[in-house]
Amino acid sequence: MSAEIPAEEKSPHQILLVDDEKHIRIAVGQTLELAGYEVVAADSAEKALSLLDSDWPGVVVSDINMPGIDGLELMQRIIKIDADLPVILITGHGDISMAVSAMRDGAYDFIEKPFSSELLNDVVRRAAEKRRLTLENRSLRKALEAQGGIGPRIIGNSQRIQQLRGMIQQIADTPADILVQAETGSGKDLVARYIHEHSNRRDKNFVAINCGAVPEHLIESELFGHEKGAFTDAKSRRIGKFEHANGGTLFLDEIESMSPSLQVKLLRVLEERTIERLGSNELIALDIRVVAATKVNLRELSEQGEYREDLYYRLNVVSLEVPPLRERREDIPMLFQHFALIASAQYQKEVPQLSAEKLRALVAHHWPGNVRELRNIAERYVLLGANYDFSVGVQSEQSPGKCMTLPEQVEQFEKLVLEEELSRNNGSLKLTQETLGLPRKTLYDKMQKYELDKKDYK
Repeated sequence: MSAEIPAEEKSPHQILLVDDEKHIRIAVGQTLELAGYEVVAADSAEKALSLLDSDWPGVVVSDINMPGIDGLELMQRIIKIDADLPVILITGHGDISMAVSAMRDGAYDFIEKPFSSELLNDVVRRAAEKRRLTLENRSLRKALEAQGGIGPRIIGNSQRIQQLRGMIQQIADTPADILVQAETGSGKDLVARYIHEHSNRRDKNFVAINCGAVPEHLIESELFGHEKGAFTDAKSRRIGKFEHANGGTLFLDEIESMSPSLQVKLLRVLEERTIERLGSNELIALDIRVVAATKVNLRELSEQGEYREDLYYRLNVVSLEVPPLRERREDIPMLFQHFALIASAQYQKEVPQLSAEKLRALVAHHWPGNVRELRNIAERYVLLGANYDFSVGVQSEQSPGKCMTLPEQVEQFEKLVLEEELSRNNGSLKLTQETLGLPRKTLYDKMQKYELDKKDYK
């Protein structure tokens, strides 16, 4: 056994063994080494403290009865260094009540002499796993802080995300319009806001409109505005999105849903940088950047004659492609931690530590809903706790190996949908009823059936 291991060689499987009796250090140390741990031995609490810091990648196993600083005082001093560092106490028969009290004060666990190798290894294994998860979470938090700053953030360290951020930095202060291409849920709106906040237009308005969500007979008025009396319901002048974004950025999402006639008008605006309100002949000069986004291949649509080719090329001066989540899996842990921390602050609940098994399930998932789906799962994980089962999307209620009948699967899916909508609508039954298209009584009955309380989602 070595007295000390250099910091650069530390692994998350180290055990600091503290005992003043040499034969116990040798026996316990050999048991732990046979189990695959690196053991650092110390014959006194003073020596042990000199080896520890807040990033110690392992567990402390200490005898309680030692001359000088005993195991209990050692534990208190370790808590001051790092309250999350697990301390396992070894106690004699007469010290059980003392050990139980120590656990209330922060000890991870205690082992009563004499103990078996199996018991020692089991307690140490659980403590080492807890320490590994703690250090991983800290590392993720530090990585998130390193990517911090005011405004929206494009989180991730994958090569494609780094390239995306790098390209945005190059073009942020140019006047060029931008086309963002990404699958649904990948964060097109986030990219648009990020561009705006990192440009010299950041002090002006960022205006967003989903072209696919506005009825066709209203979209022109929304974009261009109108004068009083321009049409039957135009009872007063309205400033459109283009004009409201003057000096700033206009984000047009789902640009592929624009009608052919509106495409012609958009092309003219992009080329001339002027608009006319509906019912007016006055030209209004614009100083705006347009960020357009699409979830389909506009080039293919233009080649098929379903989208204006000249508008496509005008929009495609600068093209940014946001990779789907399945193509940047290394970013999943950091993104999950980010969303979990947001949910923790929103719902005033602690973030349960993420086990290695759950993390593997996250990374292995195909993510058809991309980042939006990951955010929903992170929120549910914070709301429902560590028992939340990523593999089925609800809390584990079935015993291992038990096959679910079709009605049971339908019920689980129905419960999941209700939970998602309640979470999305902050517990509002009216909004949940509207988005799901359910009569009020039906929603109440289903919530009662699945024991859902709107207060848990506020």
